Parts: sequence; structure tokens; C-alpha cells
Amino acid sequence: MSNHDTKTSPPAIDSEALAKLQAWQGRSETLADDITAAPVRALSATLDRDDPLPQAGTRLPELWHWLYFLPHHRQSEIGEDGHAKRGGFLPPVPLPRRMWAGGRLAWEPGNPLQVGDRAERTSRIVSVTHKAGRTGELVFVLVRHEVRNERGLALTEEHDIVYRAAAQPGEAGPPPTPAPKDAAFSRDLVPDDVLLFRYSALTFNGHRIHYDRRYVTQVEGYPGLIVHGPLIATLLVDLLRRNVPGAQLARFEFRAVRPTFDIAPFRVHGKPEADAKTFSLWGEDADGWLTMQATAVLA
Repeated sequence: MSNHDTKTSPPAIDSEALAKLQAWQGRSETLADDITAAPVRALSATLDRDDPLPQAGTRLPELWHWLYFLPHHRQSEIGEDGHAKRGGFLPPVPLPRRMWAGGRLAWEPGNPLQVGDRAERTSRIVSVTHKAGRTGELVFVLVRHEVRNERGLALTEEHDIVYRAAAQPGEAGPPPTPAPKDAAFSRDLVPDDVLLFRYSALTFNGHRIHYDRRYVTQVEGYPGLIVHGPLIATLLVDLLRRNVPGAQLARFEFRAVRPTFDIAPFRVHGKPEADAKTFSLWGEDADGWLTMQATAVLA
């Protein structure tokens, strides 16, 4: 362990600061939205799919609910990183890097979200936890979402958000993990600026790490634009849909392992497990390192 973090730098989050952040536990908010056709058409085009035009009653593919219930903060409420300033629904964690680390989702059988639905999402902060490790301080915020339509509960989602300190000069990242080599099906993808911009626009995501090259390289210290974690998760489920016709999910869980940058192509992979209902899915960068792990269980 290097000396500069533990001996000369006081922690950004001491016990008193953590207690203040944990006061957000239990907070909730409810947002209503209409499941309209236009975002479905747009994401279909962005993923390079040849889908029929959506109409009232069209089933919303899994993870495409991320096109709805979007934050609509006023421009004056936006922070330097393009996200809303800290301290609204989410706690004001004083660490600059904020990422979608993963999640777990379960869909209710017989009640998919459909185009034309009037839906409501209730979100609650379940926990705020702090950890200090080799790469510095981390704060994990767990948010639980429940999405309902006129027919009742449609899906439940646990959303993991991680905050971490800015990178230090010369700081080594965690050791990478080689991606598995036993895929049954795969797809090569080029994460160009247009793909990242379109997904940011569709999800009203102002986070500058996905489109502002000067900011992401000079301020946050990354080598290139970062491919959205939810986009990679969506591409993993899309890969399954392309290779298992008619696939509908009962459960899905994913974990971001390593950032994917726009400076090189990447790949998504999948394979069925022995029960034929469970699929392992994963992302791999151009250097062969694992970037995301996921498991999908068919309904």
C-alpha cells in the first residue's frame, strides 16, 4: 500500500460524515411515467435492431424500462460532472467518481411493461456503506426500485451505486481478470462517440464521462470516454435475445468489473448453463479482460 493515502491524507468520510450520509437510508421517492413508443423506436435503432414498429400493447424488452422515469433536473441544479448536484434523493457523498456498479432485477410473471402503460416507480435508499481499500475510499449506495403499471407490480430492481475518490498520479488500478473463453455466442461492438451520445440522450444522462473527452481525460483521468454500464448490460440482454428467439427473463443480475472505453472495440458473450434456463453473459475489452459479469434466468 502506498504511503500517501493512509499516513498523510485524512479520510474524506469519517464516522460523523458517514452517519450523516446514512441519515438518507429509508428515503423514498415516487415517479410516474407513460411507457411511450418513441423511446422504444429510438433504442431499437441505437442497438441496430430491425424490430417491428412498437404500438400500444407491445411488450417492453427487459432493461428498456431504463428509458423511463428519467431525472429532469433544471440546468442550474447540474454539477461539474454533468450529474445533478449532490444531496437530493441520493446522499451528498463527497467523493468525485460516481458509477453504476451493478444490479439485480426480477420481473413479475404475466405482467410485463407494455407500450401504452401508465407506470409508477417507487425508489427507496436501502443502505449507505463505506469501505477503505487499496484503491482508496468507497461508498456504496443501494437503491431498491419497484415499478408498477395499472395491473400491479411489474418488476423489482436493486441498483448498486459506487462513489470513489479521484485517481492519484501513478495509481495502479485493481488487477484485471481474464474474460472466459468458452462463449457459445458473441458479438463485436464499436463504441463510437455516436453510440455513446445516443444512449446518453435516450436516458437523459448528462454525466460528462460518456461524451466529453476533455473532461473525462483531463479531470477524471481516464484514457477515453466510458461506455455506460447500463448500455453494456442492455447489450448483454440484447445478445441473448438475438440468439435465443422468444427469450423472456425472470431474473437478471450484473456486476461491472472494469471500465470499457471508446478507444477500442469490445465484445459481448454468452453461453447456456446446464439447466438451459440460465445463461452466463459477460463483456470483454480489446485486451481480453473481463468488463462485466451477468446472469440471466429465463421465465
